[in-house]
Amino acid sequence: MTVEAHKETLQFQAEVSQVLNLVIRSLYSNKEIFLRELVSNASDAAEKLRFEALTDDGLFESDPNLTIRVQVDKEAGSVTVVDNGIGMSRQEVSELIGTIANSGTRTFIEKMSGDQAHDSQLIGQFGVGFYSVFIVADRVTVRTRRAGLGPEHGVRWESDGSGSYSVETIEKPSRGTEVILHLKEDEKDFLDAWRLRSIITKFSDNIALPVEMLKEHYGDDAEKKEPEWERVNKGTALWMRNKAEVKDEEYKEFYKHVSHDFEEPLAWAHNRVEGNNEYSALLYIPGRAPWDLWDREQKHGVKLYVRRVFIMDEAEQLMPRYLRFIKGVVDSDDLPLNVSREILQHNRKITSIRSANVKRILGLLEDMAKDQPDKYQTFWKEFGRLMKEGPGEDFAHRERIAGLLRFATSSSEGDAQSVSLDDYLGRMVAGQDKIYYITADSPAAARHSPHLEIFRKKGIEVLLLSDRVDEWLVSHLTEYKEKPFRSVAKGALDLGDLADKEEQAQTEKAAQAHKDLLERVKKVLDAKVKEVRVSSRLTDSPACLVVEEHDMSANLARVLKAVGQDAPGTQPILELNVEHPLLRRLESEVDEARFADLSSILFDQAMLAEGGTLDDPASFVARLNQLMLNMMLRGA
Repeated sequence: MTVEAHKETLQFQAEVSQVLNLVIRSLYSNKEIFLRELVSNASDAAEKLRFEALTDDGLFESDPNLTIRVQVDKEAGSVTVVDNGIGMSRQEVSELIGTIANSGTRTFIEKMSGDQAHDSQLIGQFGVGFYSVFIVADRVTVRTRRAGLGPEHGVRWESDGSGSYSVETIEKPSRGTEVILHLKEDEKDFLDAWRLRSIITKFSDNIALPVEMLKEHYGDDAEKKEPEWERVNKGTALWMRNKAEVKDEEYKEFYKHVSHDFEEPLAWAHNRVEGNNEYSALLYIPGRAPWDLWDREQKHGVKLYVRRVFIMDEAEQLMPRYLRFIKGVVDSDDLPLNVSREILQHNRKITSIRSANVKRILGLLEDMAKDQPDKYQTFWKEFGRLMKEGPGEDFAHRERIAGLLRFATSSSEGDAQSVSLDDYLGRMVAGQDKIYYITADSPAAARHSPHLEIFRKKGIEVLLLSDRVDEWLVSHLTEYKEKPFRSVAKGALDLGDLADKEEQAQTEKAAQAHKDLLERVKKVLDAKVKEVRVSSRLTDSPACLVVEEHDMSANLARVLKAVGQDAPGTQPILELNVEHPLLRRLESEVDEARFADLSSILFDQAMLAEGGTLDDPASFVARLNQLMLNMMLRGA
């Protein structure tokens, strides 16, 4: 059948061209990476074909033997990587290589720093590894056809990596993809077949699919011999090998293959389980969080194989959401080859594998926290917020997860989250029976909150919670090792056995002595507050806002509003430090209008001090300006 010409020449988006330049510049000292990326992509294409062929074996098109071949053409100055995997349709070509990670391109550019080591790590995270081919090639041609489509549906994509690319329909008898690299003049050393073999052995030795190159013949009759393909990589699935025989470098290179990450993993766990439910698992903790970790639409999970046959990418049923950063492979001997996501959802063996995976990862993290605290701090910086989702999602392991959490506290220096709950318990003052915390929308707001004043005075450490997920955390993690959590900004001050009886008596006496002041302020603020009372938590600030113990915290209300959800209205309680000079001045004020202005300013200041926003900021500014003007006039 004759193919009707249908060729388009399209311009890269400006951002895409910028990414190409950055990729080429950042990886120039590690040029060999291009071959690893192409072989990994080819391997993925073969795995996808195997999976789709489980329900439609016609996709094999009488060619079930999947291979990857690397060819060298010295006369043309080109290197070609060929696979007979799933291939691509014209639309898929446009989506997958006509543009670069559309939703993340701008973010990628913003994160590029110009530092080569840093930027080369980002390239793997943003899925632009294919474009590393332009480090060594001044022109790249892709010929592809999706399995199941006729030969007339072949596609040819070509670009020189500058500003445009072309796409046209071609005749392609065989399914799969060919990537042809027309090497730059100063990169012709990649035409050396032995160099390519060494790169494949280094980066792709453990890919299960055969990676083949032409066998070189020597001697007088070398030219007369028929071309003979031979396998370059070992092709033994790494996860099936005895871990005592696997070198660390092999683990690291396999991680880069399975995750398409340019950076080395932080740690890994490799296990073979035998018995009623036989499977192998090789799980990795990445060294850096991927850029799309917080994208709820993005799928995450590990690869699932059944008897070495790839079944699905991102099998989220094998790992809970809070561990969605984990990469790796699970290979089961006991699942059917036609297993689907729906079957996985309700499969007892998958539940057993998932539980074992969780225990294995938590154990790996516990060992890291104990033996390599600096490395664990690196992990926490990247994935700590995800771990805070754990207690609410995984009740069975809540206590173990809690032991892995890290926090900033009122006693720690800086905003780094480095204090464990066990550290906190070990530093509790004599008689303390609660874990005290405060939630706020920033580390500074938490550290400088007036609610902490009495705790600083008594030397009681308070957890400073400023991540958005912290409100979720404390709603599910209500105690640790039989010590309950207690918010310092909710309800009446509860210091348990640490309470000073004399101070309590003084507070009660002050409430009675300043009863008229409290009533006057309540009358001015009216519906803005539920109650006005004397504070037992303030030592330096004039006022603060608290809510009832079982009411929604002001910070949680702000978090909900920020994500577009309705938050029930809660009337706060205004607590006053009647010993503060401002309150003494307020109490002696006889001008009711001025008293009302000063009371409103105190309320607004208390609202701002805890990170809240004012309903009428203009009125607050006007009152404050008038107050300052009166002071200046009196001073004049």
